[in-house]
Amino acid sequence: MSPSSQSPRPADDAATGDAETRSGDTVPVSDVRAWTLPRVVVAAPSSGSGKTMVTTGLLAALHDRGVRVSPHKVGPDYIDPGYHAAACGRIGRNLDAHMQGVDRIVPLLLHGAHTPQPADVAVIEGVMGLFDGALGRRGFASTAHIAELTSSPVVLVVDCASTSRSIGALVHGFATFGTGMRLGGVLLNNVASPRHEREVRAGVADAGVPVLGAIPRRTDVVVPSRHLGLVPAAERAPEAQSAVAALARLVSEHVDLDAVLDLARTAPDLVDTAPWNPAAELRAAGWRPGSRRARVAVAGGEAFTFSYAENTELLEAAGIDVVTFDPLTDALPTGIDGLLVGGGFPEVHAAALSANVVLREQIAAFVAGGGVVSAECAGLLYLARSLDDHPMCGVLPITGRMTPRLTLGYREGVALADSVLGTEGARVVGHEFHRTVVEPAIGAGHEDVPHRAWAWRDSDGETRRDGWVDGSVHASYLHLHWAGAPRVAASFAAAVGAGDLS
Repeated sequence: MSPSSQSPRPADDAATGDAETRSGDTVPVSDVRAWTLPRVVVAAPSSGSGKTMVTTGLLAALHDRGVRVSPHKVGPDYIDPGYHAAACGRIGRNLDAHMQGVDRIVPLLLHGAHTPQPADVAVIEGVMGLFDGALGRRGFASTAHIAELTSSPVVLVVDCASTSRSIGALVHGFATFGTGMRLGGVLLNNVASPRHEREVRAGVADAGVPVLGAIPRRTDVVVPSRHLGLVPAAERAPEAQSAVAALARLVSEHVDLDAVLDLARTAPDLVDTAPWNPAAELRAAGWRPGSRRARVAVAGGEAFTFSYAENTELLEAAGIDVVTFDPLTDALPTGIDGLLVGGGFPEVHAAALSANVVLREQIAAFVAGGGVVSAECAGLLYLARSLDDHPMCGVLPITGRMTPRLTLGYREGVALADSVLGTEGARVVGHEFHRTVVEPAIGAGHEDVPHRAWAWRDSDGETRRDGWVDGSVHASYLHLHWAGAPRVAASFAAAVGAGDLS
């Protein structure tokens, strides 16, 4: 395969005009109407089928061949993209029709496939089962929906444990259930023996879908999990790299990589579109750049691994210098105008976070001086008085603690007050993902509206209020993907003095 011949490119050079190009990229990124991008979606009948391990191994195996792979993940998940990045040395990016909007899916795919340079192929890992999406929405934002929106062929990873010929019936059902996506191949996982593999292959042959590989049952290649899923790759860098290398060998030995690439090349051109452009999104949201560059600190390190690359790219497009720091070990960066504390696992690192007393005091002083802060989930807990009895920053009059109960799902929120993220009444789509609670419950005992960030209706129809707005601080359990809400990014940029909004 020639990487240069397979990179995403305009299908019709006459349509490209004199578009601006990125450094090192000979492909115009605007005013383009059709793109050739080999691509494939890796899906499964259900969670736990080995989809993430197979995708990670596939990414790494292709990368080891010299193929430039653009990795993507369906849904809001933060953890799997970390393994994608470890596998192929390129940022893992999310595709979520609910949080980002249907019309942005293909532009975001193309953006990822061009950043930092054109990729040869895009590999999109699905979420849950192939047809599982937002509850009550008939598969909206599911893997099948993303495959349909991006016109991508699907490879189904099937766990063959405890069954054999019946896999053929399962594959037949998945191939015929959806009308808007194409099942192009099957990867058999967890195969017990050559005899087991022959029987499964015979069943799948009757379904008329090609088998692209059969991965044997292996107990020595395991990516450890905990209460919110896989342990993030950033928390176990040496072990993660060893696991990725083992998965690459496994996939290289047992998957027909040429057949996967051939399937990816059957994806049709992406027409009437252009790559997502953060500067254009900001302009459309009413952003006007200012005369000065602002500086924003973003919490990172092992405790705060949940982030979307596009959030940072929007801030940079607004003329903001973004600096990352590790709250486990670092002091607060100097000369900052704003602070972003995103999601992650502060409960796992609570003692170490608490031990960095200097940083906790610096953040409290920054807030007391009117510093602009946006905190999501883990950030909310870090700003609290304590987490599992470990002292935190003390910015918010709440305490946090772990519970056995998982809170998970999309939320359609309405802003209850003006804040650094926007104006009262603004609507967003976000995602909750945590096993903690705060006390007193947000809103309880604080019935004045300015102390609430968002309201939404739960599945039982009850209104729930979440988050905290106090002066220049916005903190909430709700995770937002700013690509789907560029005015949120513009509002934050305006709050730190980088410009203003019309």
